[in-house]
Amino acid sequence: MIIKDSDQFKGRYFLEGTLERFEDKMAVVITNDGQKLLWPISNLPAVCDKGSKVRIILSTAQTDQEEREGIAKTILNEILKNPEKKDEK
Repeated sequence: MIIKDSDQFKGRYFLEGTLERFEDKMAVVITNDGQKLLWPISNLPAVCDKGSKVRIILSTAQTDQEEREGIAKTILNEILKNPEKKDEK
């Protein structure tokens, strides 16, 4: 199943930005609206270099549960509308 980037983050709280540089043990992220965020290098994904585009997502236990339910519903709907065709003999 392919989820469009815009669909994947619909209704989620996030900031997008660019990893600008590294300072000591922190990565400096400049968000698309110009904010400067410091993020621990130890908490970066393994493949993250200077110039990488990043997305910082803010969630709570409730929004996580709602997201899991939404994913489950999407998967079930996909399965139900595309049943596997059985070979007819």
